[in-house]
Amino acid sequence: MLVPQSTCWRTARAERAGLIVDVQDYYAAAKEAMSHATRSIHILGWAWDPDTPFAPTEPGEGEPDRWGPYLRDLSNAKPDLDIRLLVWKSALPIAATQNFFPHRARKCFEGSRVNFRLDASIPLGACHHQKVIVVDDRLAFCGGCDVGPDRWDTLLHHDDDPRRHTGHGGRTSGKGYFECRHETMAVVDADAARELGQLFRNRWERSTGEILLPVLETPDGPDPWPTGVKVSFRKALVGLARSEPQWNHHPEVRETERLHLASLGSARRLIYMENQYFASPIMAEALAACLQKKRGPEVVLVSTQHSPSWFDQMTMDRTRLLFLKRLREADLYGRLSTFCPVTPKGRSIIVHSKLSIIDDQLVRIGSANINNRSTGFDTECDLAIEAEDQPSRDAINEFLADLVGHWIAQSGQAMSKAMNEHGTLAGAIRSLDEKNRLRPIPEKTITAWDNFIANGHLGDPAGPKDSWRPWTRRWELRKQLRRLSVELERVGLEAPVDDLSPETV
Repeated sequence: MLVPQSTCWRTARAERAGLIVDVQDYYAAAKEAMSHATRSIHILGWAWDPDTPFAPTEPGEGEPDRWGPYLRDLSNAKPDLDIRLLVWKSALPIAATQNFFPHRARKCFEGSRVNFRLDASIPLGACHHQKVIVVDDRLAFCGGCDVGPDRWDTLLHHDDDPRRHTGHGGRTSGKGYFECRHETMAVVDADAARELGQLFRNRWERSTGEILLPVLETPDGPDPWPTGVKVSFRKALVGLARSEPQWNHHPEVRETERLHLASLGSARRLIYMENQYFASPIMAEALAACLQKKRGPEVVLVSTQHSPSWFDQMTMDRTRLLFLKRLREADLYGRLSTFCPVTPKGRSIIVHSKLSIIDDQLVRIGSANINNRSTGFDTECDLAIEAEDQPSRDAINEFLADLVGHWIAQSGQAMSKAMNEHGTLAGAIRSLDEKNRLRPIPEKTITAWDNFIANGHLGDPAGPKDSWRPWTRRWELRKQLRRLSVELERVGLEAPVDDLSPETV
């Protein structure tokens, strides 16, 4: 499935690769890895708040370490360390909803050696959405997690965890707690980390005009691998898939979308996807084609019960209604399950993860959502590991069992046993979910207003050509799907569909 310059930008080997679930473990791993840096720390971000704690404390327990001051102090302690951050220069209405995170970060680093830049090298209305940290070109993180005080949560997703109190900053103020949130990140070393370092350098040059040289190897330096991260894969085949809009002389890149189609076309047993949004009509049609096969794969989708922001509730949530309606109509053999996770008290958990697992062959973690703009309008980066041997396949199965088990407070061993007994992931979930922690995504009556929003994909352009011409959006999507299918056929891969059906458009 990983074909360089088609379904991915490049492939590379990682001597070690690991998968991280939820922010408590990610922030701890990132801090430990950065503490070992000797040459460089390079960071790409969407939203980045310097006041974000690495490990929030309970009220009255003292001040925690925070990302901004930590990097500033690290730069002072290691004068030769090159620390650079490249963060999306968000439009003011978006920045206001994020408490002006990136703009305040500039002030945090004034007078320090930390080189902080805001990046506006994209078309009007698009955003830089990649989330990457590269340490010495030896180790790198890639996934969907931003740096913000309202991102932190644990695997347990406890209600009213005092460490998630709003006193740590963020979009809200006063007494109370941030909502529970779910994230996933991948960590790789060796050549795969160097390629993510090159991704940063390409973005830096595009934004600032400054050419950065690759980091010189430091084989005698401390091992940056975080002690708390399990090595799940050895000598793994890693692919990096990007989305980039056409802008000035830069061509359009749609590798994330091609990889989605190629992986869905290859699925035989299971498609498991976690995502913030399910809004892309191309992905809806591809999944529908999988469900219509007599002996096709089981499809399990996990998303938030409803989006936390009013704008996404008005746009993406309405589009999801039609997305799921299409899949339910196509589910001829009862293989579709859609879930939204809740806390022990039944409150909604924000699913911000962007993850796909295809059989025991591919695990993919990144920043790309299942919507239009993530495939050709915003910049994205996904990291995919394709299994080449039985240990890798076993690692994917083990990660899937642990991941789904964490939703319903069950061990990975219990999940694996139940999956073997029931033969399906959904059957295993329903047999073990005694407290109803994974609930079906609610079906709702679709109104004329819902249809108007969803059919026009308002707020969700397919690319620069239709970003300010929404009446051309559906036509652009159909043309794009045909081009994608031709490209996959050229490299010997199969797309589930090559056109949108009347039900989808």
